[in-house]
Amino acid sequence: MRCGREPVYLVATVKRWNLNQFERRSSAVAGRWLLITDPIALDVALVHALRPRYIFFPHWSWAVPGDVLSAAECICFHMTDVPYGRGGSPLQNLIARGHNETKLSALRMVPELDAGPVYMKRDLSLEGSADEIFERCSRLTFDMIEDVVASQPEPVPQAGETVIFPRRSPRESRLPRAGSSQAIYNHVRMLDAEGYPHAFLDYGDFRLEFRDARFDGEKVEARATFRKAGNS
Repeated sequence: MRCGREPVYLVATVKRWNLNQFERRSSAVAGRWLLITDPIALDVALVHALRPRYIFFPHWSWAVPGDVLSAAECICFHMTDVPYGRGGSPLQNLIARGHNETKLSALRMVPELDAGPVYMKRDLSLEGSADEIFERCSRLTFDMIEDVVASQPEPVPQAGETVIFPRRSPRESRLPRAGSSQAIYNHVRMLDAEGYPHAFLDYGDFRLEFRDARFDGEKVEARATFRKAGNS
């Protein structure tokens, strides 16, 4: 922290869950807190002008320019126990692999994706819909942001076997032709969040999209929406 100057913190995010948390919590933490929602606005000129102590990236989907990573301490939050699960679509990949819980890892951002040293990890449940999990993750993310600001920890290198998750494509949201009731429930719930391609089946000229899944141990119930193919 620079003496004689109020510390500046930037939070770069666009997701509803994190925008709500920023509004609720940033005013309670000392310092000047600024929100960035446009990836084009985040450039090295802005960083040099503001000289932030940290730039936090909750659920940020864009590449961060290398000169920004060099000019400021940039921290992202990845929903796996890195180095296990580096890469894309961590929530969906975890649930598809049968995980019921994970770690949320706060990482120093480096040019290689999800490869930076770790500030801290926290337990995160994977119960419920993707929307519920992202809400839970957002609350935990801002807890961790407050911890980083308060303690300013030194990150430590990742240790263990590296496992890379592939980024899922929208066509992988199609319900599989075979599988258990549990697998069907998991497939629907892991895609049930704002901005994600929901689980679907094609029926003639219509596409059926599934949300709000419930599972009682035997049967799966879900809300289905019929859309004309090509209008989803």
